[in-house]
Amino acid sequence: MTGQPHIPVMLREVLDALAPRADGVYVDGTFGRGGYTRGILDIPGTRVIAIDRDPDAIAAGQKMVSAYAPRLTLLQGPFGAMDVLLAGQPFDGVDGIALDLGVSSPQLDDRERGFSFSADGPLDMRMSKSGPSAADIVNETDERELADIIYTLGEERLSRRVARYIVEARAAQRITRTAQLADIIRRAVPRGADGIDPATRSFQALRLHVNDEMGELKRALVAAELLLKPQGRLAVVSFHSLEDRVVKEFLRRRGGMAASVSRHLPANDHHAPAPSFAVLTKKPLTPGDSEIAANTRARSAKLRVAERTDAPAMTGVAA
Repeated sequence: MTGQPHIPVMLREVLDALAPRADGVYVDGTFGRGGYTRGILDIPGTRVIAIDRDPDAIAAGQKMVSAYAPRLTLLQGPFGAMDVLLAGQPFDGVDGIALDLGVSSPQLDDRERGFSFSADGPLDMRMSKSGPSAADIVNETDERELADIIYTLGEERLSRRVARYIVEARAAQRITRTAQLADIIRRAVPRGADGIDPATRSFQALRLHVNDEMGELKRALVAAELLLKPQGRLAVVSFHSLEDRVVKEFLRRRGGMAASVSRHLPANDHHAPAPSFAVLTKKPLTPGDSEIAANTRARSAKLRVAERTDAPAMTGVAA
């Protein structure tokens, strides 16, 4: 395992957004290696319920559980089910929720996890280490569906060409390694002037699909709405446009900013439900130059923050 250590992205901004206080209960929905959790727990009297679906993260976090006992509880599972995971906890509502989306540095840097095209490893990409792997998707999905996955989740304009090259290659030999797949994609997609590896978008698409990351995000936002107390804060760090678009649209709807059906009608009438969130970041916050220089993985990060109102959750409204 190689690569830079895991550095929590926009830690100062996330902590400022959550404003943790003594006796407050907070959820770190993407524990990883505990960067946000540690930052919250370093404020005396706080309590954190941390969630991760990666068993490696849960195992690595046990020392932190002991160090901060009894203020840290670590739960294994998808953050999209955080409301279910927290159902047995002895409190009513939480004061803040942090979500750091995407793949963590330990996952990306461990070639055996199969997330990266820059080092050869098994074509896996499963955050939970269960369910169909990226190899299963690449080798068993029909060409049209594979192209749709790569186009929709990777925004790869040459998705049909990539899918065709993959199908032709797998007819001769099963694709089981990251380097093997990356080479196929690089033959299908010319290297652009931007210097981005041609495999980037297709690998992103497969990772998002394998882990149902967009579905998990939508479920997590709805769960956060149910869990947060009035004046509780939600802080979400995203790393690409698809994630940020989902968060932005959710907060737009829950913040009472949904578009009117007709331009001749007001955007919000007396029939509309009261906003369940007050959006605190009209535009997303981004990392400073010094953070990007110290951690290049922060360069595409966007932080959106909202505060729960005392209105009921908008049940039945799409995320």
